[in-house]
Amino acid sequence: MLKSAIKKNIVVKAALLCLAHALIISMARMNGDPKYPLYRHGKCMKNPVEDLLKASGVDLSNGEGFEELEKFQEYLSDHKIVAFYCLNPDRIMFSGNSDSCKKIVFAI
Repeated sequence: MLKSAIKKNIVVKAALLCLAHALIISMARMNGDPKYPLYRHGKCMKNPVEDLLKASGVDLSNGEGFEELEKFQEYLSDHKIVAFYCLNPDRIMFSGNSDSCKKIVFAI
């Protein structure tokens, strides 16, 4: 996990979760959402995920990739999304163009 005194960083291993789940879990942890433990265990995720997909205009019915990451980054402009390969922070696969100190960092 990356650490910084000023930036909040969260790592969510997204291998078994869809991209929207990983983003919801990361934001809940970062924002101190009391539902974070439930989300982390895959509970109560349907409504938040559907809300995120609808609000961002992202369609994951054909899978997820860089195009969907870019759309999520555009919608979540007050966060910076960073995705790296297999929990290796030296292998960044996606880094959003936001300058926000609120980072959503996860492995894919």
